[in-house]
Amino acid sequence: MHASICDTLSDLVQNALEAGATRVELDVYTGPDKVSARVTDNGKGMDEATLKQAVEPFYSEAGKHDHRRVGLGLPLLYQTAQAVNGTVDLRSTPGQGTTVAFALDAKHLDTPPLGDLAATVLGLMTFRGDYDLVLTRKTPTAGYSVSRRELTDALGDLSEASNLVLARDFLESQESSITEE
Repeated sequence: MHASICDTLSDLVQNALEAGATRVELDVYTGPDKVSARVTDNGKGMDEATLKQAVEPFYSEAGKHDHRRVGLGLPLLYQTAQAVNGTVDLRSTPGQGTTVAFALDAKHLDTPPLGDLAATVLGLMTFRGDYDLVLTRKTPTAGYSVSRRELTDALGDLSEASNLVLARDFLESQESSITEE
């Protein structure tokens, strides 16, 4: 199991970017009864055979990790969902992209904590490349949405320390405004 749900989200978004996605949508919902997320990308997608292999712990796409032949992201997600009465839905179409959606029982003792979503998303937004990452965050009473393109248009290059600090402060303020209600 991952230490936090943010660890899972980080794995999923990184996989999407490594699959050539130029747009990744990350939807995160936290409520009293469930925690759910969906990562949708427009990357290269997977065929049925690859989809079946992707949930095996000892499968990793050839050339992706030359130093290891283990891909644990999806298998750990499935294990977590099974342990906490959750669900996982994995769909992919070659040439069109992949969607991974999951829901976990928020009240289950073994459901991992969300983690630091603002820091996780900011870290994902600093990966090199020409892509947009769109976060839509909701709770039962509030929500917000932000994209990498919006932040870079407003602040500039996120690899510059001063812009990174401003982006971090903004994301933290958005997150704290919906979790303090």
